[in-house]
Amino acid sequence: MDVSTFYALFSATCFTLVGLWWNVVQGHQEWLREPALRRIVGGIYISFLLPALMGLFAQVGGVETPEIWRYSFVVFAVIGCVSTLRLIGRSGRSGSSVFLPLTQTVAALFYALIALVGARPELADIVGLKPIQAEAVLLILLVVLGHGLVWKFMAGEGQQPADAD
Repeated sequence: MDVSTFYALFSATCFTLVGLWWNVVQGHQEWLREPALRRIVGGIYISFLLPALMGLFAQVGGVETPEIWRYSFVVFAVIGCVSTLRLIGRSGRSGSSVFLPLTQTVAALFYALIALVGARPELADIVGLKPIQAEAVLLILLVVLGHGLVWKFMAGEGQQPADAD
């Protein structure tokens, strides 16, 4: 695996997804007026932004200076995990389907695993991968979940009325 090429393409793809999501949101300004919907929109946004940023730091650090990507992965994954856990607590009260909190729970788990491998890279040996490869797999899975959230949200799952904060 050419780590530099993978993360270059991965980051560019994730930043493209961020831009596409901005365009979708601009066409649905009503989503930003409702606090519960705004939180879901923001959660989808970070599901593409944080992996994009992690990919950039993986390029900077690469295999030569793993501390750079490891520390950044831990920081961004903790931010993602905390943000996602906060969304889970609020989405449970909003009356949304089970898909949203379930997807967010899995995303929080992926963020936790990303942080764990960043902090303890030897854990990647369990699955027979180099740490930066294990992180790549987890980031791919995280972006796939983001796509699932976009689909369900666009299909109406995330647009159910919510209680006031």
